Amino acid sequence: MVERMVGKQAPRFEMEAVMTDKSFGKVSLEENMKNDKWTVLFFYPMDFTFVCPTEITAMSDRYDEFEDLDAEVIGVSTDTIHTHKAWINTDRKDNGLGDLNYPLAADTNHEVARNYGVLIEEEGIALRGLFIVNPEGEMQYQTVFHNNIGRDVDETLRVLQALQTGGLCPANWRPGQETL
Repeated sequence: MVERMVGKQAPRFEMEAVMTDKSFGKVSLEENMKNDKWTVLFFYPMDFTFVCPTEITAMSDRYDEFEDLDAEVIGVSTDTIHTHKAWINTDRKDNGLGDLNYPLAADTNHEVARNYGVLIEEEGIALRGLFIVNPEGEMQYQTVFHNNIGRDVDETLRVLQALQTGGLCPANWRPGQETL
């Protein structure tokens, strides 16, 4: 049975990651909470594919906007940190990522993808799940896409801003508009 996540405490995680300076480090929900940050956690199926670099680089290109909203972005797949680093070290024109403005985490034991309900067990890869967690650790938003469809960064930013209003946001609400 599928269990609801929105409105509950998000599953805690700590994963190895390739950091923005290309060093190996760790990312965790607890660290973001300690720093009073929102967390935008997104899963993608695997490195060196075709749709993935378009959304990973799109998120990176807009990272300053997430930062302005006190949000940390973390990308996750079930690949290793070494594969992530090789992909980051590959130029964008060659289907690589180039420099990123947020870390890419490695969920090699599949625990985080499983806990967030996006693991395709028989393939060992994640669906395109996107989760927004507030600084108190409560899941505020979740979407899961088919792996053939990339995410919309504008919509992710709009939802984050809507959540941060603390108000009721009607359909098609845009930042700067009145809440209900």
